[in-house]
Amino acid sequence: MAKAAESVVQGTDGIPGGLLLDSLRRRMHALFSLYYDAVATMDVDQVNHFERAGVLPIAFSLFHIVNMIDASFLLMTGTPPIWDDSWEERVHPAIPDHGKHRTVEEMVDQRIGDYAQFQEYMRVVFDRVEVWLADLDPSELTRVVIARPFPDQVASTYSARVAGPDGITLLDATECWIYQHGLRHMGEIELARGLVGLGGMTS
Repeated sequence: MAKAAESVVQGTDGIPGGLLLDSLRRRMHALFSLYYDAVATMDVDQVNHFERAGVLPIAFSLFHIVNMIDASFLLMTGTPPIWDDSWEERVHPAIPDHGKHRTVEEMVDQRIGDYAQFQEYMRVVFDRVEVWLADLDPSELTRVVIARPFPDQVASTYSARVAGPDGITLLDATECWIYQHGLRHMGEIELARGLVGLGGMTS
């Protein structure tokens, strides 16, 4: 059994799966800690601040990344999203959509209605990811979650560029859809924090 836990993950230049998974767990925890620090140091007016046409508010970046991670979990694990009508009533976003397939013009009006409830939703989504990673068998990382040829909506994504010859693996999905995607939107949030007189999250 110990040998299986140290299985080598294909396509990672011989890095043991257990080592790779440990790195993922630590990086994901660090990423989520940035989001917790960010929301704790912003109020709802700063999050919903409208700078000007064409500039998305922090509310968009926050709701988008959490709702996308929640939605992605279905493809990755077969587990339905947490978001449902009851959460919509509690969080009350101006646009109850992560907006991945919408334009900036459509999503510039995103606002978070109940900031405390949004933070609770974020915590539930992030906790689920961390619990899942804590229990994940390293051998699962090579499982293909979207096989080639990719549908049009997937073919234009960053994860499609990362994918190997068989398609997008669970490792690709975890890295691209949660970790790297989360860092991308944290960068947006850090920039937008400057517009409302706040500092960045890290040096």
